[in-house]
Amino acid sequence: MSPGLRKLLISLTGASALTIASVMVPELEGVRYTPYRDVAGVLTVCYGHTGKDIIPGKRYGQNECEKILSEDLQPFSRAVEQAVTVPADEYQKAALISFSYNVGISAFEHSSVLRYLNAGETEKACAGLRQWIWAGGRKWQGLVNRRDVEYEVCHWRRSQP
Repeated sequence: MSPGLRKLLISLTGASALTIASVMVPELEGVRYTPYRDVAGVLTVCYGHTGKDIIPGKRYGQNECEKILSEDLQPFSRAVEQAVTVPADEYQKAALISFSYNVGISAFEHSSVLRYLNAGETEKACAGLRQWIWAGGRKWQGLVNRRDVEYEVCHWRRSQP
């Protein structure tokens, strides 16, 4: 994790999981103002936004991308809140919001990450994040890096940064 991101996330102690995730996701996704195909071939723009509303060839602005991200994160935050049935701190939930934003709600809801967490096996749940490093049939260093950050954030409350 970059020192800048670490410092920013630490400063959010006491913030909601959604607020923490809204800082993590742009760092982990990066931003592209023109639509492109991601590693799995999915049309994508801004901070990893996918969907039928993307206009190929359009140049999106910074404010537009921030608004899209804010709207995009809402269902992932709700999914984490509904799916996690055991006490979890805001950093753990933020890591799960970031994870689900990347893999999709259905994949998150059916993942061993969630099963382990809800079974009270927090270490196995956090470690399970690191298994999700494949896209389009191959391992991606970008996903390895992302999962390392999510893993670290998943542990913060217990180990304090």
